Amino acid sequence: MTIQWSRVAAPDLDAARLYALLALRAEIFVVEQRCAYQDVDGRDLLPSTLHVLGWRGQRLAACLRVLDDAAHGRTAIGRVCVAAPERGRGHGHELMRQGMQAALQRWPERPVYLSAQSHLQGFYAAHGFAPVTGPYLEDGIPHVGMTWRPARPPLS
Repeated sequence: MTIQWSRVAAPDLDAARLYALLALRAEIFVVEQRCAYQDVDGRDLLPSTLHVLGWRGQRLAACLRVLDDAAHGRTAIGRVCVAAPERGRGHGHELMRQGMQAALQRWPERPVYLSAQSHLQGFYAAHGFAPVTGPYLEDGIPHVGMTWRPARPPLS
């Protein structure tokens, strides 16, 4: 059974899908990574938020969210996660492709920012992201800010 990908705007996110994505994020970020942090931050249900969901049957295998960060002139991708049994199969890369397509379809002219766990910097670099900050701690885990910028035609 393959992963079935969908993009869901926050207003269309029903309770079952919201529960599944919050449960997967808690499983990975809170339990697996032993990081007590406030995951429910009020941004999952903003009208402009998009969620990319990857389902294997009835189980959520991967997810991320795409946020409108117009205050900083960019789009943001965050809460990128793949369930432990699904790792090592390329689903993280497909999740990022889906997320980037969603971001660029909605906001094509904006750079895309993410706060990457430092050990995943190479993973995000493979998708065109480059570091824009030095290392910093976020919820006790080393991170680096990374940005993908749209290609601009050369000045003539």
